[in-house]
Amino acid sequence: MRAPRNTGSDEPVVNAPGPKSKLPGNLVREEILALKAYPVASASGMIKLDAMENPYRLPEALREEVARTVSTLPINRYPDPTAPELKARLREVFDIPEACGILLGNGSDEIIQIVIQALARPGATLLAPEPSFVMYRTNALLAGVRYVGVPLAPDFTLDLGRVLAAMREARPALVFVAYPNNPTGNLFPEDAVARIIEEAPGLVVVDEAYHVFAGRTFMHRLREFPNLMVMRTVSKLGLAGIRLGYAAASAEWIAEFDKVRPPYNVNMITQFVAERVLGRVAVLEKQAEAIKTERESLFGRLRDLNGVEAFPSDANFILVRVPDADAVSGRLRERRVLIRNFHGSHPLLANCLRLTVGTPGENALMLDALSGSL
Repeated sequence: MRAPRNTGSDEPVVNAPGPKSKLPGNLVREEILALKAYPVASASGMIKLDAMENPYRLPEALREEVARTVSTLPINRYPDPTAPELKARLREVFDIPEACGILLGNGSDEIIQIVIQALARPGATLLAPEPSFVMYRTNALLAGVRYVGVPLAPDFTLDLGRVLAAMREARPALVFVAYPNNPTGNLFPEDAVARIIEEAPGLVVVDEAYHVFAGRTFMHRLREFPNLMVMRTVSKLGLAGIRLGYAAASAEWIAEFDKVRPPYNVNMITQFVAERVLGRVAVLEKQAEAIKTERESLFGRLRDLNGVEAFPSDANFILVRVPDADAVSGRLRERRVLIRNFHGSHPLLANCLRLTVGTPGENALMLDALSGSL
């Protein structure tokens, strides 16, 4: 072996790091190594009822109009990060108060990330009822924020006393309340959510991803609560592919979150398509009404199946409990039906499956497959 080269310095010679020290297992944060990536199953050739998507496409004439105009966009340039036309359309269509600011994100997932990053002071705590949307907990972990989950009651109703007690003890900088809740589908009482906002020591984000199906909102109460943010997405309306989320809060809050928002985070095509299609929002609302009608029909048929416990929903999906969720989920996949299995994700979700409300034809095929899979 050749001796180390004499550099003429008194500094000790440090050996170069070995190959193993350069591997992810030695460099990635331990809590990241312990995570699993967000699961997205392949839907090729499947009846896709796992992701709460609107099953209906836009009318052909509107698709053609959008396609023609998209072809003229100067995609060699960066998009306008302030997106004034899109924000004006959102304010008009969804009755966002003029005094409030609007934050745009690449889906509401990015808005969750932005808000948590902005409030991630050392020792900060995030609190949420659970089971709920997994990205609240995941982004808290990624930002180094302590997460406190407050269990719902066994029937998935909100235990207000328990939430208030947990807030008094944990003093969270941030509280997330999904309204309606995902994956349980139920809408917590408005007065209970208002009480949480009133007593919270920090910001409360009311996540209204499914507002179009619930018909309830806190948007009109933004001026009442200075610590309230209302967050939504256009994904469930039928625009999941363009990835657009938006949130409204006081201008002071939005100004701080804009400092964390990545530049050009909402691309030019997304801005244009959303602004143009939301100008025809009646088309999307009509589709949502069809989904709500089918949801009630599907709920009744699920309750008639032996071995299935169906939970009431105010969203575009229905949570059910079956005798063996893993086995039933596997048999449904064999029958080319894709749903979401939540067994093992939380104690309250033992043997639970989440079924997106599809078209009448898709729902009929799913029910037939489910009946044969029990």
